[in-house]
Amino acid sequence: MPSRIPRFAWQGESAPLTPQGWTGALRYSGRVNQSAESLDTPSVGGAVERPTIALTMLDDGIEPPAYALPGDAGADLRTTEDVVLEPGARALVPTGVALALPVGFVGFVHPRSGLAVRQGLSLVNAPGTIDAGYRGEIKVPLLNTDRTEAIRLRRGDRIAQLVIQRVAQAQFVLVDELPPSDRGAAGFGSTGGFGAEAPVHGA
Repeated sequence: MPSRIPRFAWQGESAPLTPQGWTGALRYSGRVNQSAESLDTPSVGGAVERPTIALTMLDDGIEPPAYALPGDAGADLRTTEDVVLEPGARALVPTGVALALPVGFVGFVHPRSGLAVRQGLSLVNAPGTIDAGYRGEIKVPLLNTDRTEAIRLRRGDRIAQLVIQRVAQAQFVLVDELPPSDRGAAGFGSTGGFGAEAPVHGA
């Protein structure tokens, strides 16, 4: 058996959209076969593109990121350690996952909604940003927002979601004056809010 850490890759293919939906498969090389044939998505006149992303598991005993259901935006990340978060405490929790995102893509780490609602588990910096050039382990800065109860996580528990998105790198141009807009410099609360009416333009 080789002693090196095994390396894997997400493998995907474009799937044409039709009025009846689309068919295709997202496969995890060497371990998981997932079928998306049951997904019913209306036609938008194009194809679904799935980027291929190189993935290394630094802890072979932890399941790799996976989408729970067809159409899910976030792939679950799991903790490699048992963790106890006292009320108001935070901890940087390892996931055993390292990625090589293609240029033009970014990874965002989001809280899991169920854990947030039931236990008050959130992220210190939601969402966390994974740049294409980063090759280190993904670690999640968890925060227990509950005021009275500790949160206990076991190794292998799902703790966050990884969302992969396309991203553009802007070219910034210094100008003497910005072009006008309807909003102008109006900032926080300028469009109204809870218990307040939205402002009337021109009033």
